[in-house]
Amino acid sequence: MNTLPEPDEITKHYEMPRDAWEKALTSLLGTYTLYAPVKRWDSIDYELISSENSSKIVYNLPKPVSPLKLFLLPVKENVVLDSDLQKPFVVLGTPACDLWALDLLDQFYLHSDYIDPYYKLRRDKMILVGTDCHTSLAHCHCSSYGLNPFPEKNQDLVISIIDGKVILEINSLKGETFIEKLAAESKLQPSENGFPDDLLKIRQAVKSEMDSRNKRLPNYQETTSVVKNAGEDTWKNHSKTCVACGACATICPTCTCFLLIDRPGFEKVRQMDACQYPGFQRVAGGEDPHKQHFVRFSNRYFCKYVFRPEKFDALACTGCGRCIEACIGKINKNEIFNELTK
Repeated sequence: MNTLPEPDEITKHYEMPRDAWEKALTSLLGTYTLYAPVKRWDSIDYELISSENSSKIVYNLPKPVSPLKLFLLPVKENVVLDSDLQKPFVVLGTPACDLWALDLLDQFYLHSDYIDPYYKLRRDKMILVGTDCHTSLAHCHCSSYGLNPFPEKNQDLVISIIDGKVILEINSLKGETFIEKLAAESKLQPSENGFPDDLLKIRQAVKSEMDSRNKRLPNYQETTSVVKNAGEDTWKNHSKTCVACGACATICPTCTCFLLIDRPGFEKVRQMDACQYPGFQRVAGGEDPHKQHFVRFSNRYFCKYVFRPEKFDALACTGCGRCIEACIGKINKNEIFNELTK
C-alpha cells in the first residue's frame, strides 16, 4: 500500500516539521546507510549518521570538504574482490557543484562499451539528496560557468529547511521510494503552496551575490580561449609556488585519474592518482612528456577547459572552488584567469 500523500498535480513538493524529519530519518537507519554533512570546528564534511549524531546534520550550507566522487571512487580499492555493499546508501546534503560533476563521471565509468561494475554498483545503490546553498563561500563560482547554486540535475531529492520546516522535492523513482518509506514514519504532507516563494528569493539572492563577487571572472568558453592562448611564461610564473602535492586534483569533484597496481595473487588495486605528481606520465624507458613542473601545471588547466570539453558533453570544472581552498601554494586559478583577461 502506498503511504505517500498525493501531491499537487504539477509539483511534487512535501513538507514536515524539522523535529519530525529528524525522528523519521533516524527510523530509516536500519534500511539505509546514511551520510550527511556535519560541522566540526570550522569545516563541514560528510559523516556516517547514527541516532547519536543525526541532530548534528547541517543543511543548506556550502559545501562538504570531500567531493561526492569519493562515495563512488574510493581513494584505494581492490578491484578483483567482490563488493561488500549490501544496503542502499543515502548521501544527504549534496551541493549542485558536485551533482553536475556526475555528468562527466558517468560518461567515464558508465560508457556502454566500458562499464565499470564497481562504479555502477555504487551508483545504483546511491540515493542523492541534493541541497540548496543558502549562502556562498569566498571561492564559490558555479554561476560563472552557467550553473546555479541549487540542484537541477542528477539528484533524487532536494531538501531545504526554512522557518523550522523541511521542504522536500522528489526528482526520481528512487527519491519517491525513499519518501514513501519516510512517510510511513512521519507527518509528511504535500506542500500547500508548492515551492515556497521565500526559497526562490534565497536562490536568487545567493546567485546574485556570486555573480557580483565574480563579475570579472570569464565564463567557461572565455576561459577555454584564455587557457589556449596563454604562453609558456604564464605557466612558469604561476607554477612557482606549486609543490606538486596533488591536492587540487584529488579534491576536485570531476578529476578521476587512477593507477592500477598489481599485487601477488593476480590482485589489482585501483588508487587515486593526480596529474600534478612527478612521474604522472612517465612511461617505459623513462620517457616523460610532462617531466617539467610547469608543463604538468598547465596540463591540468588544458584538461579542465580544453581537452575534456572537446571530448565530452559536460563541464570539467563546476566552480566549487575546492582546489583554491586546498592549495598549499596559495594558487588561485580565478585570480590567474582574471589576470589573463585584463
